Amino acid sequence: MSRDLSALRESYQRAGLRRSVLAADPVEQFDHWWDDWQATDPYDAAACVLATVGADGQPSSRYVLCRGWDAEGFVLYTNQQSRKARDLAADPRASLVFGWLELARQVRIEGPVALVDDATADAYWASRPRGSQIGAWASAQSEPVPDRAALDRQQRAAEERFGIGPDDDPIPRPPHWGGYCVGIDRIEFWQGQPDRLHDRFEYRRTPTGWTIDRLSP
Repeated sequence: MSRDLSALRESYQRAGLRRSVLAADPVEQFDHWWDDWQATDPYDAAACVLATVGADGQPSSRYVLCRGWDAEGFVLYTNQQSRKARDLAADPRASLVFGWLELARQVRIEGPVALVDDATADAYWASRPRGSQIGAWASAQSEPVPDRAALDRQQRAAEERFGIGPDDDPIPRPPHWGGYCVGIDRIEFWQGQPDRLHDRFEYRRTPTGWTIDRLSP
């Protein structure tokens, strides 16, 4: 049975976005919009969509958690034997999309991807809950698993190996687990507006700084 969603409509009755209010630096502009987003008390605020392309040219996208950003780019962590990691090894470019629907906003980032250095990855790993650390050791991310029972057995094996108590030794970071930084070549700020005449501004990196263009919706 087909499903027709053509009657679903949103009017996007929100304040518009004007060039005069944009920060000269896109990271500063992202900071402002992030603060607005945080003020809505959203569920899983750091969630965004990461899109990659594999060696066969097949695009792939998935939600990930952004764990920070600065002038260099946006950072995420993952199993480096996963599908996304294999894609990035084949083509170290990616895009991120933050979809802040309650504010009728989205932010799109495109750029080169680089590995996070070991010291930074170690520091973030140490901040993770012990259960999440156990899960990273237990799961061969993106690989087939016969059933949930098999995954539960792998979790129990990791718990027996490392312990689950607060007095157990710290769990080391797996050699196949680390971080990526998605750099910023382009970043677009999209604000929904009525009648599909949305406000879009794109920052593009140049040798001398950032250019800002308004894009047609």
